[in-house]
Amino acid sequence: MQQGLSPITCTMTAYVSTPNGPRLPLPSELRYEVSDPYAVRLSLMSSVGPPVTWVFARDLLAEGTLRPAGTGDVLVAPGERRRSHSLRIALGNSTGTALIDLDAANVALFLQRTFALIPVGTEGDHLDVDRAILALTGNSH
Repeated sequence: MQQGLSPITCTMTAYVSTPNGPRLPLPSELRYEVSDPYAVRLSLMSSVGPPVTWVFARDLLAEGTLRPAGTGDVLVAPGERRRSHSLRIALGNSTGTALIDLDAANVALFLQRTFALIPVGTEGDHLDVDRAILALTGNSH
């Protein structure tokens, strides 16, 4: 397990829309950390409150760059026609759905950097199982 490696981040503008709202540009960040090697985080910044962060599988993001992927709360698909340079992420929860368009080239570069750091199939080598068990059980010892 490697310790002390800096997270990989990618900041860009996300274009966020809801079914009944306008398409708004928001600063966003994709983040990948060795301590959670299967996941990526997408944070949307807001001027009126704290960032909203979604956590989902790195493999889902990668597959979604090629073809529609995912079920449930997170769906990822390449952009269509007018937005062929975009990657579309649909995020849903009990209050509704938001559609997020990210620059596909930036996402591809971000993923390339994560796979160079932790190749597919080696994620388990970087898990701190003891720490995860302590976090799940609420024990500090």
